[in-house]
Amino acid sequence: MTNSNEFLPGPVLLLGAPGVGKGTQAKRLMERFGIPQISTGDLLRQNRKDRTPLGIFADELIDRGELVPDDLVNQMVAERFKQPDTARGYILDGFPRTLGQAEWLDGVLATSLLPVVAINIVVPEKVLLERITGRLICPVCGTIYNIYSNPPKNDRVCDHEGAKLEQRADDSEAVFYDRMKAFEAKTAAVIEYYRHHGGRFSEVDGDRNVDVVTEGILAALLAMRQQTVS
Repeated sequence: MTNSNEFLPGPVLLLGAPGVGKGTQAKRLMERFGIPQISTGDLLRQNRKDRTPLGIFADELIDRGELVPDDLVNQMVAERFKQPDTARGYILDGFPRTLGQAEWLDGVLATSLLPVVAINIVVPEKVLLERITGRLICPVCGTIYNIYSNPPKNDRVCDHEGAKLEQRADDSEAVFYDRMKAFEAKTAAVIEYYRHHGGRFSEVDGDRNVDVVTEGILAALLAMRQQTVS
């Protein structure tokens, strides 16, 4: 068991295709180290809600049907880094999503105590497809099943409530492949960027028990931090 008191986690980026379990592992790291998750989606919504100058500008762009550019997202992230809860580190969620954002992030953190380390969670595409298209949810209690790995006792009926299980509209094969294409088009370049920055990239097998994956991530994180501070 990796001892979380041995080192500061610093900035951590979890990478991987849709369905690899980034969200689950991010929550575990947050609980273990007491660090926040920084989500660009959450930042954008909060800035718009609070009517900050950045949020107002984003509203104007969205009202005109324009995409929020990288530099505006970068500014929101930079402001979030100034908050005291980021002192020990943080989990980046949905950022950097592009090569330009990754390069900007390295520039911003060049004078920081610790650089970003990236951990790529790897799961075979066939397994990812089954995880997503096989997912069924009970509309009453919210229990999640999977027809391939965790099926209900009775076909498409919740073990606890007896309710008919439902499949989300976006848990389809067509949507899965659309998301994979989007991932390959943008985020794959981010993976290669960190892969070629020695000592700051590691891969973990995500096709294992959730606890085993967590331990793999912690071990990789510790090893990379030992390199970045040596």
